[in-house]
Amino acid sequence: MKKCIPSKRQLEFQDWEFGIFLHFGIRTFCEGHHDWDGKPMDPAKFNPKKLDCNNWAKSAADAGAKYMVMTAKHHDGFANWPSKYTDFSVASSPWKNGRGDVVKEYTSACRRHGLKVGLYYSPADATTKTYPDSKSYDDYFINQISEILTGYGQIDMLWFDGCGSEGHKYDWPRIMREVRKMQPKILIFNMGDPDYRWIGNESGIAPMPIWNTVDAVDFSVMTSKKEKLKKKLWLPAECDFMMRDFNWFYSDKDGHTAKSAEELVGIYYYSVGRGCNMLLNIGPDRRGLFPEKDRQNLLKFGAEIRHRFSKPVISLKDFTRKGDTWSYLLGNRESIYMDNVILQEDLKHGESIKRFRISIMPYTTGKLITVYEGYNVGHKAICQFPLIRAKEVIIQILESDGKVHMRSIEVFRTGK
Repeated sequence: MKKCIPSKRQLEFQDWEFGIFLHFGIRTFCEGHHDWDGKPMDPAKFNPKKLDCNNWAKSAADAGAKYMVMTAKHHDGFANWPSKYTDFSVASSPWKNGRGDVVKEYTSACRRHGLKVGLYYSPADATTKTYPDSKSYDDYFINQISEILTGYGQIDMLWFDGCGSEGHKYDWPRIMREVRKMQPKILIFNMGDPDYRWIGNESGIAPMPIWNTVDAVDFSVMTSKKEKLKKKLWLPAECDFMMRDFNWFYSDKDGHTAKSAEELVGIYYYSVGRGCNMLLNIGPDRRGLFPEKDRQNLLKFGAEIRHRFSKPVISLKDFTRKGDTWSYLLGNRESIYMDNVILQEDLKHGESIKRFRISIMPYTTGKLITVYEGYNVGHKAICQFPLIRAKEVIIQILESDGKVHMRSIEVFRTGK
C-alpha cells in the first residue's frame, strides 16, 4: 500500500511543537458557568479594562512556544470581534465603548512576537437561533467565519472543536471550499477537511505507539465514537490540556491547581516526546492578563526545556551508519554521561520506523546493554532513562516500513 506523505505545511506545523491555547471571552466574566448549561450571559459583563495581548504573546514566546490559538467564538456563541451577524459580541459590551476587537489585538500581538496565529471557532453554537436548521446555520457559519478569515491577515490554524456537534449535519465540502479559498495556507484542526487531529483526551498525553497516518479520528470529548475517514490520511496529533485542573476559562477558585513546571515537563515528554504537538491552555483573567502564577510556571517550564535540550553531548554527525544501525564509539578511557536521546525521522519521505532500540557499551568492559526500546519515532521521540556512562552508543532500527531516513540524533546529559 502506498505510504502517506505529509504536506509541506503539515511538516511546518510539526516543527512548531509547542503552542499556547487561550480560552477568553464572555465566560471569563461569568464565574460558575459551564458548557451547555443554558444560563444566559450578558455582554455587559465583558470588560477587560487592562487587556494586553502582548502580555500573552511575550509570555508564550519567552517560554519557547511557536504558536497560539485563541477562542474567537466558543460554544456560547459570543464573538470576540465586532461581528455584524450577531449582537452577542464585544460590540455589545462596555469594553472600549463597544469599539474593541480582541481578535485584532491578539493577531497583531502574535505577529509582533513571532508567533503563528491560530483561531478557535466552535462549529456548535448554543445561542444562535438558526443552529437547529442546518442549511440556515451553514450560511451563518460561513458568513461569520469569513469575517475572521479575511480581516486579520494570514491565519495559520483554524481550530474546530467537535464538542456539541454530535449528530449535527454541516455542509463541510461547502464550508471547507470557502475557508481554503480565503486562507490557502491554513491548517484545519479536527473536523471538515482536517490537516491535524485531536489526541483524544484533554490531559496532554499521547498513547504509545502513536502514528501519523490514521483512518479515523476522535472528534469530541462528549463521545467515544470515532469519525471514520474516507481513506487513510497523514494527520499529526496535537495534545491539548489545561494549565489548571478543570477550567479552560479563568476562574477565581482554582488558582491553586496551576500545574508546576515539573508537571509541565512531564507532559512535554508525553506529547512532544512522542511525536505530537503540545497545546497548553491558559485562561487570561478578567483584567485581560495572564494570571501571574500561571505565567511564572509557564516561564519556568520553558527555561527547564531549554536547560535540558539546548546542548547535545553528541549528534547525528558524530555517528556512523551501517544499514539501519547508527553507532558512536569513543577511544580508550573515554566515555560520556547520558540520560536522554532524541530521535527524529525525516518525514518528507513519510513515516518508516516501527520499532527501535538504544544500547550502550559500559565505559569499562562487557556486552551491549539496552537502555531504551520504543515504537514510533516520527517527528520526535524523546527517550529518557537514568543517567548512565558509556563508551559506545548504538541506535538500532528493529522494524521499519521501507527505507529509514533519519533527520536527527541528539544525546543529552540533562541532569547537570
